[in-house]
Amino acid sequence: MLRYRPYLAWAVGAACAPAFATQYMNAEQAQKLIFPDATAFRVQDLALNAAQMKQVEALAGLPARSVNWHVVGAYRDEALLGYLVLDDVVGKYELISYAVGVNPDASVRQIEILVYRESHGGEIRTPAWRRQFAGKSAPAGLTIGDGVTNISGATMSCTHLTDGVRRIAAIAQVALKK
Repeated sequence: MLRYRPYLAWAVGAACAPAFATQYMNAEQAQKLIFPDATAFRVQDLALNAAQMKQVEALAGLPARSVNWHVVGAYRDEALLGYLVLDDVVGKYELISYAVGVNPDASVRQIEILVYRESHGGEIRTPAWRRQFAGKSAPAGLTIGDGVTNISGATMSCTHLTDGVRRIAAIAQVALKK
């Protein structure tokens, strides 16, 4: 029994540690919410080339971060309604999983928070805050203080999510715009 005593405090601490992760929806639910008129969703994952990566960085003012992006095209019959792009950003310490609906003209249609894992700052999930992104394109109006308001107590989540949306809007402008 004595040899397990050092692990007892760890086990009690781990059992009492609060869990903050909340899954609000999955990707399929988000795509149906963002594109309710869609009759089909087709995976159209995107791999950016070096030139596109540079264009995204210049347009967003941020590193492109990844070559590969998970993209789903939303269609009504054969007509393209837009794209759903899935991503994760770090809030303050933990990942925030989110989906961005993008129109064929590369403007943001809607954003949805899929999973929020932080203990504070969940106010970014409020419809009023998320509505600020609708209709905007990279880079105009997609920064905190210039088109997107901050939420006190959620500054890091607001900033990082806004940066992520701006990056996706730039990717849409460079590689998805019709």
